[in-house]
Amino acid sequence: MSMVLPGVVGFKLSGKLRDGVTATDLVLTVTQILRKHGVVGKFVEFHGDGVGKISLADRATIANMSPEYGATMGFFPVDHVTLQYLKLTGRSDDTVAMIEAYLRANNMFVDYNEPQQERVYSSYLELNLSDVEPCISGPKRPHDRVPLKEMKADWHSCLDNKVGFKGFAVPKEAQDKVAKFDFHGQPAELRHGSVVIAAITSCTNTSNPSVMLGAGLVAKKACELGLQVKPWVKTSLAPGSGVVTKYLLQSGLQKYLNEQGFNIVGYGCTTCIGNSGDLDESVGAAITDNDIIASAVLSGNRNFEGRVHALTRANYLASPPLVVAYALAGTVDIDFEKEPIGVGKDGKNVYFRDIWPSTEEIAEAVQSSVLPEMFKSTYKSVTEGNPMWNDLDVPESKLYAWDPNSTYIHQPPYFKNMTMDPPGAHGVKDAYCLLNFGDSITTDHISPAGSIHKDSPAAKFLLDHGVDRKDFNSYGSRRGNDEIMARGTFANIRIVNKLLKGEVGPHTVHIPTGEKLSVFDAASRYKAAGQDTIVLAGAEYGSGSSRDWAAKGPMLLGVKAVIAKSFERIHRSNLVGMGIIPLCFKAGEDADTLQLTGHERYTIDLPNDINEIRPGQDVTVKTDSGKSFTCTARFDTEVIVHFMHFMYMNQFIRKPIRLCETSFGFL
Repeated sequence: MSMVLPGVVGFKLSGKLRDGVTATDLVLTVTQILRKHGVVGKFVEFHGDGVGKISLADRATIANMSPEYGATMGFFPVDHVTLQYLKLTGRSDDTVAMIEAYLRANNMFVDYNEPQQERVYSSYLELNLSDVEPCISGPKRPHDRVPLKEMKADWHSCLDNKVGFKGFAVPKEAQDKVAKFDFHGQPAELRHGSVVIAAITSCTNTSNPSVMLGAGLVAKKACELGLQVKPWVKTSLAPGSGVVTKYLLQSGLQKYLNEQGFNIVGYGCTTCIGNSGDLDESVGAAITDNDIIASAVLSGNRNFEGRVHALTRANYLASPPLVVAYALAGTVDIDFEKEPIGVGKDGKNVYFRDIWPSTEEIAEAVQSSVLPEMFKSTYKSVTEGNPMWNDLDVPESKLYAWDPNSTYIHQPPYFKNMTMDPPGAHGVKDAYCLLNFGDSITTDHISPAGSIHKDSPAAKFLLDHGVDRKDFNSYGSRRGNDEIMARGTFANIRIVNKLLKGEVGPHTVHIPTGEKLSVFDAASRYKAAGQDTIVLAGAEYGSGSSRDWAAKGPMLLGVKAVIAKSFERIHRSNLVGMGIIPLCFKAGEDADTLQLTGHERYTIDLPNDINEIRPGQDVTVKTDSGKSFTCTARFDTEVIVHFMHFMYMNQFIRKPIRLCETSFGFL
């Protein structure tokens, strides 16, 4: 298979992180730089002497953010730090020596004591690690980084700004509103910016010893000074590995996290993927009744709108120790340099600097608490098997026995009615616009993973099938059922559809009748009438985590094409895999400049001969209003095979494809 080689961005790191600066601060800084530079569809290689000063866990945290900065992947060289990690995690000396010898023999090992060869990259970036400062990101996107010292001013500008990625448009006279309520017999109050969720969550952040033990040290210092997290702040700790529990217990810090409410709730993804659970009823009522812009602070990778919780409109990514600090403060409307976090048991003000651990303190805790035996014992089941897994009863049948009554797993319709004798070719003709979006529509907008809203089509489906509301669970948990996931497509409660003139919510206009309907109901009407639909969008369509349902869902709704200013590469690939045509407006053009309202009908003509379909070719789009414009087809070579196969199987093209006869050089 011939394919376009990706551009490789060289990101040179130099220097060393300053005292008190965490790996998460570095990650959020790198994410902002790369998103601004533009790395969609590219590899990012981190190199330079500074790489040798970063632990492997810190590197993993940076690489794991690649969906957020838009790269296909971010990667680091193999060096002495990698070998140290292999030893720490229980690999034998012989194994590590063999790995090093192999890599050196193949010129794949970096030794910083040797002269470094200059590499050639598609583009170059550089960061001095000493320039990284404590920060958080939000309130709605991972790359909207805010230095900690500027957070209070930034928060107030967000209250002032018009509704957008950095704005809530709260009138001046309402910005000091106080919502007083009764929390289980205790007087409580919320203001704009009050923290109601503080979660240490996410696979890499919560498997990183330096930030996890740092969080424990913050909790310990707070306990010793007499600070306590307010009881109405929903706190949680979800380690990415059982090893974390062992070294938190070994260090004696878990008990202090428990005292502050950060008890272990499970292992793996929680708040970061929307599994926050319900807020206390009194807290939820105080937020909704008073229209409070409540906040969540989490150590996850993603804070897109509607993902963390329906009632937290401001969601900030932060390091685990900062999550504890903000939980103690109870608000994001604070200047940690000047304002106290609270009052200690001696009646004196306690400041951020009083509870923040030094780099040396964290290093000492890591050195004494993170031991190789912990990794060996925790992952023993990998080689010996997990008894609970081994004891599962496995049916003898080679085919899965679909249960038609299951609301969790349902046989998907993708392969039903497939035929090897398709009729003549056809393109997208007279399609209606299902939705008209602006910029940065994420996969969370397209296919939310969080809670199922009580008034949504998915909720109605579950109720009709005898599922109580308390058992709705989340879209992420029910992704094995296409009936629910189709109803959850474009169901994000914060989605903004231009067809509704700025109204927020998962609805659209059914163009033929002018009725306002849920997106699922409108799509169902179009499908019942045999009418195709398309989606109009702005830049960075499909950014964020690369969930397959963000492509499967639109396909099930009958969407045939997405016309956007630009796409996130992984999502674009997924669209092509589901037979949805991704088209890009020409540079300088979009739906607004072309004066497209979304009320038009759209016709997209593709060549009948598969050999005439080429990556990057121009495609003409015509509307029934007389407008005609040219787009660029973005079914690039790395995904063209999937596209051709799907087009054939779904009867878009006339004859079977012999790949050796195409113009792409497939063998």
